[in-house]
Formats: sequence, C-alpha cells, structure tokens
Amino acid sequence: MKNRGLFFHSFYVKVALSFTLSLLFVALLGNFILLRYALKSQFNQLRDKLKVIAQTAALSVDAAELSNIPLKPEGVNSPSFKSIALRMSRIKEVNPVIRYIYIMVKTDAPGIWQFVVDPGLTSYPGDKYDARRFPEMLKAFSGPSADTNLTTDEWGKLLSGYAPILNKDNVPVAVLGVDIDAADVYLAEKDLLYRGIFVVLAGVIFALSLGFIFSAKIIIPIKKLIDGTKHITEGDLGYRVKISSQDEIGQLAASFNNMASSLEEAREKLQAYFYRMVQSMVRGLEAKDPYTRGHSDRVSEYAYQIAIEMGISLKEAELLKKAAQLHDIGKLGIHEDILNKTSRLSESEWGDIHKHPEVGEEILKPVFPDARVLSVIRSHHERYDGQGYPDGLKGGQLNIFAQIVTVADAYDAMVSARSYKTALTKEEALVRIKEGAGTQFNPAVVQAFAKVLER
Repeated sequence: MKNRGLFFHSFYVKVALSFTLSLLFVALLGNFILLRYALKSQFNQLRDKLKVIAQTAALSVDAAELSNIPLKPEGVNSPSFKSIALRMSRIKEVNPVIRYIYIMVKTDAPGIWQFVVDPGLTSYPGDKYDARRFPEMLKAFSGPSADTNLTTDEWGKLLSGYAPILNKDNVPVAVLGVDIDAADVYLAEKDLLYRGIFVVLAGVIFALSLGFIFSAKIIIPIKKLIDGTKHITEGDLGYRVKISSQDEIGQLAASFNNMASSLEEAREKLQAYFYRMVQSMVRGLEAKDPYTRGHSDRVSEYAYQIAIEMGISLKEAELLKKAAQLHDIGKLGIHEDILNKTSRLSESEWGDIHKHPEVGEEILKPVFPDARVLSVIRSHHERYDGQGYPDGLKGGQLNIFAQIVTVADAYDAMVSARSYKTALTKEEALVRIKEGAGTQFNPAVVQAFAKVLER
C-alpha cells in the first residue's frame, strides 16, 4: 500500500496521468460526437432508403386498378388485389430488409385509415388502422416521408417509409408503406457501435502511449536535475547536468550548472584559504619543536613521490600532497607540555596523543569533505595488520592515501632526531620500513617508496 501511495505521488505519474486523461477526454468526446453523428447519419440513410423504396413501389401501382379492389375481406380474391399484391411481393423480394409492404386509404373519420392491399395478409381490405399515432404517416399524402424514430404498433417495433399513390390527375388517393424491423436497425447500429468502440480503444491505447512518451520527455530532464541536486548536496560540486533541450527546462539545467560551477569555485577558494591558514598553524606548531620542524613538508613530498611511483594521477597526487601536509593538524588539540615533553609519556598522555587523528578529522571535516583527505588525517596511524589506531582498520579497509602517508610519516620519524631518540640513517630506516611490509605497512607502498629513495 505504501509503494502504491508513492507511485501515485510521483510527479512523473501525475504528469502522465494528467496528459493521458486530457487526451482520453478529447478522444472520447470526439469519438462520442462522431459516433452520434454516424448513428444519426446512418439512421437518416435508412429513412431515405425507405422513402425511395416506398416511392418506387408507389409508382408501380395503378390508382385505377387499386380502386377496383372491394374494401372488405373478400377483396383479396379480386383480380386487381392479386395483381397489385404480386407486384408488391416482388418488390419485397428484391429488398430483403422489408418486413411489411402495404397500401392504405383514408376513411371519413380523421386519422383513421383502412387497408387496401397487404400481400402478407396480416390485414385484409377494409381493416381499420389508427394513423394518428404516426405523424410522418399522416404527411405521406403530401409526399414521401419516413418515421423520425422507431415506432411501435400491433405488428412490433418498426421503422417505416411512406409514399403517395397518385391517380392520372396527380392527386394522391392512397399511401404505400414499407416497414423494416427494429432488429435490423439495431443490428446496423450495433455494427457501427462496435466500430466506434474499436476506434475508442485504439484512441485510448494511443493516448496512453503518447501520454507516457511526452511525460517521459518532461520528467527525465527533471529527474536529471533532481539527481544533480543530490550530488551537490552530497558535496560533489563537480557534477554537471547534461540536458540538451533549449526549452525552459534546458535553461534551468544551464542555470543549475552555472550555480554548481560558482559553488565549486567558491569552495576551492575557501579550501585554498583554509588550507593556507591551517598549513601556517601546522608550521607554527612544528616551529616550537626543533626536532619536528619541517616534518609535514617532508612527509607531503615523500607521499607525493610515492603516489607518482604507484601510477596515481598528478591531480590526485597533488591532493594527497596537500592532505599529507595537514596530517598532524590534530596535534593542535594536544597540550604543548605533552608534545614537547622530553621524558617518557604516561599512559594518559599517550591516550591524548592517540586522539590527534580524530581531532584532526573534526577540524578539517567542515571544509574538506573529500573522504580521501579525511582518511589521511584519521588513518595515518593505522597499521596494515589492523593493530593501529584509532579504528583498528586493516588491509583493504584502509584508503591508499592513508597507507602512503603512514609509510612516509614513519620514515621521516625514523630519520629525524627526537629528544628521546637518535636519528636512523637512510639505509637503516629503509630496512625498518621493509621489515614492516605486510604487518605495519602496505607492501606495495613500501616497494614504491624503496624505488623513490633509490633515486
């Protein structure tokens, strides 16, 4: 249920559904109008067809012959009835849609007519019929007409067409009517309706496809912008959104990239300023102790040379050099009496010393979010075998930057004289470094450093 809620809250889904529903509404409305028009048009075509059939049939009837038929049941036996009924039956055969064909005349009573000829003998000459129910039938003495709607009488639900039968003086004396069953009308409408439904379904599929395609064209660039925003918030100011569109979204992407460039430039300036400031503090800290003066500069240079030897790019090697320059920044948080103490340190004092990697990380984290830089500060006293501090990381858990600085830092400490020890020679220190390969140091870093020293 939660995923379903997220799905319907998606901007992509909202746009797709809105676009699709709009298309569907237009498609359905258009199809409804077309279907109504088609049904009406088809109905009118049926009416016109019935009028034509009725008029054609009426022209085949001789008014004088019609007048010879007695208007009583026995009239069906008259020669005139049989002759006219035969011609009407043939007309019905030629037009299978016709269910009934008949001829009626008026009586003295308004709206009351009577049958003269009905080939199907459903009615006999003289049978009365109330024509008042059907306005189009009453108009037939004036000219051909057809019902505007399906009508219902004792013979069922029908659609009828009518035409006058004229005498030799062109005076209407009777009306010929033809009926088709409503089922035939419904069948034609049903066929048209099925076609309309097919068109509607095709329109729905087309609208859905078009809706999601166009929505995707809108949403994909927006998703790229969202992704770019995530990169920026995570500190990746070098990330750029790639949107080639020239519309408003493309302009927004260009503005986003300009903003990212400005932020990246501002961060670089801030970092450069902060780096110079911290570098000055580190040098000031080292200057107070003649034994450690220049230590950070030497470590950073060793680290840079090792990185180049290991095939690390110049750009990353420069970053490592800067990080190595600040690797002991955490010692700013340690009291000078402990840093400059000439006698053996107590256990608690060693505890303070061991905290300087964490302190250094906390100092630099707000300005240098790069994980490789922070790993140098926090992990340069870790060991390859996991016996170092502060986290006890080992092997592949350690960033290669930190492992390089560990070797460079240890080497410089060995060849530098301290108040509590004498300096080792270059050769002696290298032997110690090599002995620590695989335990204290990364063997690959040791191998690269050995080549650097040989040069």
